[in-house]
Amino acid sequence: MLNYLIRRVLYMVPILLGVMIITFILFYMVNKPESMARQILGPKASPQAIENWLRNRGYDKPVYLNVDPQKSLLHWFLVFGTVDQKPLPAEPGQEKGQEKDKGVLQRLLSPGPIERKPVQITPDSEKSYFDSQFFNSIKNFATFNLGISDATDEPVANMIKRGIIPSLLITIPAFVIGLTLSLLLSLLLVFVRESLLDKWGIVFFVATMSIPIIVYVIFGQWLAANVFAYFPAFGFNMEGFSTARFLALPVAIMVLSGLGGDVRLYRAIFLEEIKADYIRTAQAKGASHARVLLVHVLKNGMISLITLVVASLPFLIMGTLVIENFFGIPGLGNMTTNAITTLDFSLIRANVYFGSILFLFGLLLTDLCYAAADPRIRLQ
Repeated sequence: MLNYLIRRVLYMVPILLGVMIITFILFYMVNKPESMARQILGPKASPQAIENWLRNRGYDKPVYLNVDPQKSLLHWFLVFGTVDQKPLPAEPGQEKGQEKDKGVLQRLLSPGPIERKPVQITPDSEKSYFDSQFFNSIKNFATFNLGISDATDEPVANMIKRGIIPSLLITIPAFVIGLTLSLLLSLLLVFVRESLLDKWGIVFFVATMSIPIIVYVIFGQWLAANVFAYFPAFGFNMEGFSTARFLALPVAIMVLSGLGGDVRLYRAIFLEEIKADYIRTAQAKGASHARVLLVHVLKNGMISLITLVVASLPFLIMGTLVIENFFGIPGLGNMTTNAITTLDFSLIRANVYFGSILFLFGLLLTDLCYAAADPRIRLQ
């Protein structure tokens, strides 16, 4: 078990490195730091203010490698040392003092001996090669130094800590309630399979999953404003138990919008299990319908359920973009949307990195749950 965990954690390193590289490249494809500084500071920002903004965030350094052309590794590899920089003799017809330097390639192709002297690479110069935006970004993420916000100058780690609590207050109740209702309703449809209730239930759940979530949001806010005045249609306030007033409507919308797809998926899993031979054996032994569904069908369908449920756990922490924005909840989803509109790429990169780590650990947790649910599975 321990060897398996260590191996899986080591597998995460190249994946996270690839995520950081892709995110960094996309960042420079979308917008250059100079353009971002002008958009954030405004069109009237002075060159000195832009330069200070770039320097405070490390955007003034080279992008990939901090290479001096006279000390580059490629130059050293080609000529095995620096060519002596004495000018070449003047050609016939040229006056003295009009000698010209033909460059390294022409010196290599020219006849006669070439004076070379070895490149002196000191430890400081070796270190300076990696003093660039790319390698500094990799180093900071590896040490969980998320830096400061490009838009507000606030530490990104503090912003994530502040936004994770409102997101969890919405996503955890929605996840628990939605999972419980989905399992119960799917087992009910399996119990009354091929009946009129089953057919109409499928029609209802297909209809609910076909409606966009924005429709649920608009209709829910209309109900909150005109019918149920107790539940606020917008806003969020941490006031103890009264916080539930601000959470009831977003949680209900999240549960209802995801109920249709989950019920249909779980129903298909349970229908596959109920046709197995062990179910007929249990029924022949006199097991009740409730015991068959809750003990045999549900237990043996756990492998498929674990794959779906555990893989969704990282998204609970990262929050939901639509719900948090329309209800004014200051969670990670709302924070990510604001970062996109304000060009806060430091926060965007941190959220991508944080989400990648959660997703990889979610996959690891899925494998561990496999072994716990089915004793035939061994982690090797």
